[in-house]
Amino acid sequence: MTNSESAASAVVEPLGDEVVAVDNVTAGYLPGVNILNACSLVARQGELIGIIGPNGAGKSTLLKSIFGLVKVREGQIRLNGEEITNLKANKLVAKGVGFVPQTNNVFPSLTIQENLEMGMFQKPKGLKDRLEFVTEIFPELGKRLGQRAGSLSGGERQMVAMSRALMMGPHVLLLDEPSAGLSPVRQDEAFLRVKEINRAGVTTIMVEQNARRCLQICDRGYVLDQGRDAYTGTGRDLLNDPKVIGLYLGTLGQD
Repeated sequence: MTNSESAASAVVEPLGDEVVAVDNVTAGYLPGVNILNACSLVARQGELIGIIGPNGAGKSTLLKSIFGLVKVREGQIRLNGEEITNLKANKLVAKGVGFVPQTNNVFPSLTIQENLEMGMFQKPKGLKDRLEFVTEIFPELGKRLGQRAGSLSGGERQMVAMSRALMMGPHVLLLDEPSAGLSPVRQDEAFLRVKEINRAGVTTIMVEQNARRCLQICDRGYVLDQGRDAYTGTGRDLLNDPKVIGLYLGTLGQD
C-alpha cells in the first residue's frame, strides 16, 4: 500500500462531526460538459481543508458547487447532515456558510466599513460585536474603516473580502485562492490570517495554487485532477507522498 493509499483509507473513515460532505458530485457550467466528475470531500468540525491541483482540475468549481453557484447534476452535498445540493447562495449564507471569491470580491466604491456592513445585510443586529471580531483578526482594517475599498492593494482587498464573509459569523468559510496575485510577503500574511480564522473555530475549505504552502498549514488536503479527488490525506502526508511530489508539487507552488 502506498503512502497516498494509506492516507486516503484513514480519511474516509466515518466520523460524527462532519460539517461539509460532498458525495460523488458531478457538476459543470454548460449542458453536457462536466468539470467535476464524481468528486468527493469531507470537512469536519474545526478543520482547515486544502484543495490543490493543476489548472482546470475543478478546484474553484468545487467551491462554487458547494456554494450553489454551479449546477450539481449528480451526487449530494450536505451541511451538518442536511442536504444543501443546489441551494441558493443567500440561503447558504443564512445557514452559516461564507464564500470569498478570487476576484471582484469587494465593492470598490464603498468604504471598508460599508463593505463589512454589506456582509451583515441579512442580520444587521450585532454589527459592533462583529466589527470588533474581524478587526481583531485584521487590525489594519480597524484603523482605516473610512477608506474606500477601491484604493486598496490586492492584499488589502483580500482582507476586506475575508472580513466581510466573517461578518455573519459563519461556521464554514470557503476561500478561493486567497494568495492569488499577491507578493510573497502578502501571501504569507494571507496564510497567517487563514490560520487565525480557522483557530477562531471556523471550519475552512481553501482552494490554493501555492500547493506547498497550502499543504503546510492545512489539516487535510485533497488533490484534484480532471474533476476527481485523486489523492487525499493529511497535509504532511501529501507533502511527503512521492506520487504527489512527482505529479503536482514539482510544478505547483514553488517556494
